[in-house]
Amino acid sequence: MDIIILTGMSGAGKSQAAAYFEDHGYFCIDNLPPMLLPGIVESFMGKEEAGIPALDKLCVVVDVRSRSMLAGFDAAMVKLDDMDCKYRIVFLEANDNVLVSRYRQTRRSHPLMQEMSLVDAIAAERCLLQGIRGRATNIIDTTMTTLSALRKELHTVLDEAEEAGLSIYVESFGFMYGLSSDSDDVIDVRFLPNPFWVEKLQMMSGKDEPIAEYLMGFEETRVFLDKLSDMFKYMIPFIIREGKARLNIGIGCTGGRHRSVFIAEKLGQMLADDGYRVTVHHRDIDRDPRYDVKKPETTG
Repeated sequence: MDIIILTGMSGAGKSQAAAYFEDHGYFCIDNLPPMLLPGIVESFMGKEEAGIPALDKLCVVVDVRSRSMLAGFDAAMVKLDDMDCKYRIVFLEANDNVLVSRYRQTRRSHPLMQEMSLVDAIAAERCLLQGIRGRATNIIDTTMTTLSALRKELHTVLDEAEEAGLSIYVESFGFMYGLSSDSDDVIDVRFLPNPFWVEKLQMMSGKDEPIAEYLMGFEETRVFLDKLSDMFKYMIPFIIREGKARLNIGIGCTGGRHRSVFIAEKLGQMLADDGYRVTVHHRDIDRDPRYDVKKPETTG
């Protein structure tokens, strides 16, 4: 049985994703308490003799609407593992500003809004889903994604069901906002020159060409990229040999806007060019560093 566990932030597009999977032959169950999942899977696995049809494709939506029952997610996954079930966890997310805008446009209430404001509800939801996100096999950021682009991402998820190999997730982050919580390997790039101290570059990001030109102007950046690429190209075949299905790589700088973003983009592209399935995400790219970073003290 092909099992997809669809989860993520409220307002990130789970309804559209569930409709897409349903259109592709998946039997979809919405808002399922995690503790019920193993029993449902068992019910549909070859039970024709009991009058229950066997299913080839099952998609269940699990999210914060389960409230306190969400705590049973880890135990449910352990039971699925004991049943030797193969499953994928597809996690949809978007940044806070976009989620707030989507809720205001639709005038719907966030599942946690009875207890707090919308902004606080989104923050609380991120915290509640952090552990599930760490288990995800596919993370899709819908912040700047159209419906057609989301469908293409989901089509890739379906294609991956037929493939063997490693899924690589590269996340940039800022150390000042905390470590990337679910990384297998954390790379600290704070030794590189910081574009933040160049006034015209402050509000750009590592995705912008002037930042790339600035950083690539230093020999240490170029040498580091070569060595970083060589290290992961050497390691990954052995990681695959050990049977690991997902590799999370965290790239951190001070604020998570310039150096880590640039290095994450470059590493992701290099690994993708080698044929690996790579997702790149930038956790802190939208934060405004002017309010968080203090200029180094000078002497003299």
